Formats: sequence, C-alpha cells, structure tokens
Amino acid sequence: MSRPIDRARTAVAAMAPSGLSLVAVSGGADSLALAVAASQLPGAFGAVVVDHGLQPGSAQAADRAAQQCRELGLDPVLVRRVRTRPDEASARTARYEAFERALESTGAQRILLGHTRDDQAEQVLLGLLRGSGIRSLAGMPAVRGAYARPLLGLAREDTEQICAGAGLEYWEDPSNTDTTYRRNLVRGEIMPYLREHLGGHIPQALARTAQLAAADADALDLWAGRAWAEHGTDLKALAALPPAVASRVLRLAAAEAGAKNVGRERTAALCALAGVGTAKSKSAGPVQLDGKISAYRRSPVIVFTDSL
Repeated sequence: MSRPIDRARTAVAAMAPSGLSLVAVSGGADSLALAVAASQLPGAFGAVVVDHGLQPGSAQAADRAAQQCRELGLDPVLVRRVRTRPDEASARTARYEAFERALESTGAQRILLGHTRDDQAEQVLLGLLRGSGIRSLAGMPAVRGAYARPLLGLAREDTEQICAGAGLEYWEDPSNTDTTYRRNLVRGEIMPYLREHLGGHIPQALARTAQLAAADADALDLWAGRAWAEHGTDLKALAALPPAVASRVLRLAAAEAGAKNVGRERTAALCALAGVGTAKSKSAGPVQLDGKISAYRRSPVIVFTDSL
C-alpha cells in the first residue's frame, strides 16, 4: 500500500487547478498534512489561516501555523482574524466569509480543505441523527465551487503520520474535547464506541455510504432538473414523477422564485399542495416560504408569487 503522503500528493494534484490554490490551515494535523502535500508539488500553492479568537492562545496558534506554512514554501500565506459567536454554525459562516475574501484578494482559484475520511464518517452519522435525507447522507462533496477536499480518502491517523514525517508539531484545538458540541460528541464518544463494538471499519463504511448516497442524490437532482426544464410545475407532470423527484422539482421552482431555505417541512407542504405523495391538501394555498414567497395551486400548475 502506498504511503499516506504519496496518496495525499496524488489527491491534491488531481484537484488543484493550474493557477493559485490556497490551503486552509488551522494548525491541526489534517490541514498541516494537506499543506505538506501541496508544498511537495509543482504549481502555485499558498495558505490562509483563520483565527476565530474563541480559545486562549488561538492567535499564537494561528501565527505558528502561518509560519509553518511559510517554512514549507507556501506563498502567499494569509492570516485572517474574525469575530464570531462561539457556536459551530457562526464560526463556520465567519470562516467561509474569510475564505471568500482570501480568494478575492489573491486571485486564487481554489481553497483546499483538510477534511478526512473520519470527518466524512462523522458527517454521515450526524445526518442520520438529524433524520436527514439522502443529500445530507452524501456528506461533504469532494469538490463544490471553489472548494475542494483532497483528503477524503485518507484517515485522520494518516495525516498525523504525514506531519510526523515532515517533523511538524500540530495544534490540538482544546474546543475539540467539548462534547456540548454535537460533532465533538460524535467524534470523541460515539465513533470510538462504534469502532470498539462494531469494528474498526466503521469510518470506511460510513464514508462509502456517503459516496453511494452522493451518486444517487446527483442522479435524482439531474432527473428533477430535466423535469423542471421540460414541464415546470405542471400538476399532471408532477403526479407522474416519483415523490423524491417531484419534491426536488418543487424546491427548484421555489428557489427560482426567490425562496430560501426550503427545508423538509415546507417541502412536505408544497408536495401536499401539488398532490404529490400520500398527503394531499384540499386547500389551494398559500404555502408561505422564506423570502416572502407564497405558493398556490392554480390548475394546471403550482404558482409561486412574491407576497410583498
């Protein structure tokens, strides 16, 4: 079997465009391993380090990570300080806003993220715990827009081995042990329990589930896109589709009209309005959606209007 660093280099090379790519580096093992792999490839690679300011010593950890990237030869190396609330969603929003600014200021074409197979397994498990649909079970995409995750085929222990081989000490974020965050609970307690009682193959099995779910979700999205383009929200056409496809058509139509965050509950209401599935509404509407958009049944179609 090839060495982790060889697999990491191959994966990075496959996802890096010809222009500048920035490695998102936190100072942890995963992102530093990604920086090591990028530094050993031809091409233009820089780094962006985001300091959320939520932990004592985070500024020093960010500066140290930036210096490690410079010593690896990455250029440019940016450090971005952000202000955020201490919840995971707020921190993520602030982080990606910093990434977008880094892309704009450097002209980079891609941000490389250090998520591993273990992160993917945890993401799938979190989706299961939320009772989410197939797209959520598909986990994190390898590539989406300007963002790529080359290390989804490597385990977390592989990244630690890469750092050891490069002589790099990585930072352990103290917040990772705080199990009041659901992700940390999954990582620190639930996954180790599953490994112990069901076998060490659990992360690979969950990551494989993500790959299969992603392929199925992509196929359903493609089917829905074609149906939407051909028939719009025609009620007879929707009734002829499987509910999994018809519901996607309705979400596409809602998004096209300007609705935002059309989640499970509102999707179910749209399906009932359109007579899709088993629950059918006698009312012709409206179904109120985020973004001040309302949906009505106006035979032969579903109509979306701005309620302002």
